Amino acid sequence: MSTTTEKNDFIRTIIREDLQSGKHQSILTRFPPEPNGYLHIGHVKSICLNFGVAGEFGGACNLRFDDTNPTAEKQDYVDSIKADVQWLGFDWQGEVRYASGYFDQLYAWAVQLIEQGDAYVDLQSPEELKANRGTSWEAGKDSPYRNHSVAENLALFEKMRAGEFAEGQAVLRAKIDMTHPNINMRDPVIYRVMHAHHHQTGDKWCIYPMYDYAHPLSDALEGITHSLCTLEFEDHRPFYDWVVEKVGFDNPPHQYEFSRLNIDHTLTSKRKLKRLVEMGVVTGWDDPRMPTVAGMRRRGYTPEGLKDFCERVGITKSDGLVDFRMLEFSVRKSLEDNTARGMAVLRPLKVTIKNFDEAVVNFDALKSEKTVATLTDGVLWLSQPKHPNLDLGNRQIPFTKTIYIDQADYQINPPAGYKRLSPENPEIRLRNSYVLKIDEHILDEQGEVIELIASIDEKTLGNNPEGRKVKGVIHWVSASHGVPATVRLYEHLLLEDDEIESLAEPDEADDADTTWIKQHLNPNSLTICQAVVEPDLAKAVAGERFQFERESYFVADFVEHTSDKPVFNQIVGLKDSFKPE
Repeated sequence: MSTTTEKNDFIRTIIREDLQSGKHQSILTRFPPEPNGYLHIGHVKSICLNFGVAGEFGGACNLRFDDTNPTAEKQDYVDSIKADVQWLGFDWQGEVRYASGYFDQLYAWAVQLIEQGDAYVDLQSPEELKANRGTSWEAGKDSPYRNHSVAENLALFEKMRAGEFAEGQAVLRAKIDMTHPNINMRDPVIYRVMHAHHHQTGDKWCIYPMYDYAHPLSDALEGITHSLCTLEFEDHRPFYDWVVEKVGFDNPPHQYEFSRLNIDHTLTSKRKLKRLVEMGVVTGWDDPRMPTVAGMRRRGYTPEGLKDFCERVGITKSDGLVDFRMLEFSVRKSLEDNTARGMAVLRPLKVTIKNFDEAVVNFDALKSEKTVATLTDGVLWLSQPKHPNLDLGNRQIPFTKTIYIDQADYQINPPAGYKRLSPENPEIRLRNSYVLKIDEHILDEQGEVIELIASIDEKTLGNNPEGRKVKGVIHWVSASHGVPATVRLYEHLLLEDDEIESLAEPDEADDADTTWIKQHLNPNSLTICQAVVEPDLAKAVAGERFQFERESYFVADFVEHTSDKPVFNQIVGLKDSFKPE
């Protein structure tokens, strides 16, 4: 058993008791996704729990794909899920498993259920099946095929397997109780006809088991000791227990349900996420605004940040809504102590330093002893550490006669509390460089500031100015040596109900999901800046993370970034008022 500090959620308490009592000698869990989409943040919680408890208690965890619906599944989804689990830092026991690998046995058990009188073939139409199932307040009605003989049902089931029925013409149902208060126990369908190619079994089958039939039996086959799933499956547990008992397992796995992860502004519905992709709202499953693991990875989130977040959220049996800022807090925490620094101007404003040539001539005699700088071909190269506390090496920052600062750092009529440049406050420190003084600003025909004319105090390279105090420090980039870059800033992809001023009118062709998405879309979810970055940032490799000083944390995009055309995605802001409990 792990010697680390014990976590005390109810699932770990159960596992400790089971080990101490001898009910189980070892722990075996599983992560059983359906390969019908990409994993999202909700799956991360399940991954961390299943693989986490296995590791903590010296057990193992299987990765199994519950691939029972070939029309919705793709090999691409399988590959992405495996990559996501490994990226999060987990490894599964043995080979990857598939429910489809058990199809022969699942079919044999279905025949056994028929022979026992516990299953029958129903030839009602899908509409009749739905109508006769009943509701939460009204009992269902027995199928007219419910009392057919075992021989008749075996013959019909064999015809289903042989492909003699079209989709929707026949299903195999468990025979339980059509008046049961739990609607999941009202003779649920366990096999249906699907003339579809399967990504693992090819065209071997034209009937496929339902998830609720295959899932518990796959757990039982693998000897899973603790089947962990979210609360929406609690009402399915009675059927899981029924079917595992009926096929003859004396010590079936027990299912334990925990609350699913609900985060404000965040979709955890694979169906709606898929619709976002289909509608072209996002560029794909890995769009950095998507809450998929692929999207969060491309956004620059770290595995450590996601796992820290899941640990902070914890495991309970009570549903709740988690503040998105807790996720950002954990991601920021994973970045702040190990991420290289750099300067990038997202909204460039040109500054011409009129005394640059005269000032830098004497820089060597006037600079601070701690300042490392060299003058080459009219460019002053300032050497600065890539991180203030870690030894990540130095970066060379070119300081030139023309630089860029951010447009927001100069205001003609600044708001109250503004502490940057203005006509009334013309001096400020350029980070890692001189004190700059604005002498005049130049306006365009619309009255917007398009250039600043300034001068530097040549004695302030690494030194405080004499006889006065300069408040504030701003970042900057050389106009001639800085590198143009595309920088993407993000807000929430979706708005909460109370943030919507007016609902979009649904199109007649829209379904409910499309209408909901259109109504909740944030028009400002993506802002693209044509920025300028210091040269060392352009040399970044795809996936490398940085803190753009005074801006945010960013990552060089995994797909589009090159040294010739840098592309950076915003990961998370530098500060937030959120404090975790």
